[in-house]
Amino acid sequence: MTVEPDGERLRIDKWLWFARLARTRTSAQKLAVSGKVRVNREKNASASRTIRVGDVLTVALDSGVRVLRILALGERRGPATEARTLYEDLAPPEPGHKRPPPPSRVGPRPTKRDRRTLDRETARAANRHDFPRDDT
Repeated sequence: MTVEPDGERLRIDKWLWFARLARTRTSAQKLAVSGKVRVNREKNASASRTIRVGDVLTVALDSGVRVLRILALGERRGPATEARTLYEDLAPPEPGHKRPPPPSRVGPRPTKRDRRTLDRETARAANRHDFPRDDT
């Protein structure tokens, strides 16, 4: 059985799955043995390693590194809201990637006719200045 009778310990792969850090139990096992998970700063080499409340996990995921303190072991893989109650995220929040504001327009949107005229002028300028003629 994976949970001891007093309920103080749980396999790390099962907890990773309960906490929704892995989509499947198999991927949780692979993550646990991949070397991308540390328990209290020690590299984890086994999916069957037991963890308990208060342990600090450092998990290197594709989306970034997460540092988590285990608050509860959990009994099942529940919804995401329930999974978030199993841990406290200790990593500082990453700065959000903000999009630059769209360029401001000087005037109204160009019409199709204006666009064609602009395209013709830029094509002429490109033909004149990009490639020097070779008259040999």
